[in-house]
Amino acid sequence: MRISVTHIFLLSVMFALCSCGTPPQGTTSQEEAPQKEVSLQLYSLREDISKDYENVIKKVGEMGYTSVEAAGYSDGKFYGRTPAQFRQDVEDAGMRVLSSHTTKSLSDKELKSKDFSESLIWWDQCIEAHREAGAKYIVAPSMPRLKTVKELQTYCDYFNEVGRRCREKGLSFGYHNHSFEFTKIEEVMMYDYLVEHTHPECVFFQMDVYWTVMGQQSPVDYFNKYPGRFEHLHIKDNKELGKSGMVGFDAIFKNTDVAGVKHLIVEVEKYNHPPLESVKRSLDYLLACPFVKEKY
Repeated sequence: MRISVTHIFLLSVMFALCSCGTPPQGTTSQEEAPQKEVSLQLYSLREDISKDYENVIKKVGEMGYTSVEAAGYSDGKFYGRTPAQFRQDVEDAGMRVLSSHTTKSLSDKELKSKDFSESLIWWDQCIEAHREAGAKYIVAPSMPRLKTVKELQTYCDYFNEVGRRCREKGLSFGYHNHSFEFTKIEEVMMYDYLVEHTHPECVFFQMDVYWTVMGQQSPVDYFNKYPGRFEHLHIKDNKELGKSGMVGFDAIFKNTDVAGVKHLIVEVEKYNHPPLESVKRSLDYLLACPFVKEKY
């Protein structure tokens, strides 16, 4: 969906510019700023971590992040490390493994037959690996572009079953949006259908506030429409947090209770600075923001 300059202006007015402010570089330290529980989606440092994994994990902890969300699970390992090794690496850096982005799309056969047994074998192994890594959450980072409501319902059934299996093992399963979920399939808003047809005890929603705005929607409106369903927020801007004026973070942070938020997760996909500096500036922004609680 194409976003015009007018749309962006209207959205910025709708949300109001955040009054948190961004501290000048070098003026906010872990000692000066209040300690807050903030997680980092490691996809933010995807290139750095592929070159110097151990040093990057250490630096993230030194910045003041309290936990991480992985984006490197494959074949039973995280960034090439066993689940136990990954957990130890993160804990040695003074953090914990909060969650992980990973998923398995249904095959065409499964989508048609609604027999998920093949994919569920993968999920059982995946869930066990995440338990060993100490993760509390597994989040599907996206899903295929579906064509019919029938296919969308099949995915709701699939997510409910994955979530049920996660819950049995002491984990929670969630879904992370982009902007395409705010389009219609057969006159049905895709995101609304997902929320309404997944069980709250099996599936939570990790709202990416930036992509929600890019879908021309108000995060706060969704908080009020589906209270309690948004256990995680991906706090993201066009680049570093609080710079674009496109996302009304003040309104978002003032409505976290109705949303059901338990964790804030920073994600930076584009940069004005080297990635490590960008994620540090984004954390400093949240530490300085009076609307951000120390703990959710």
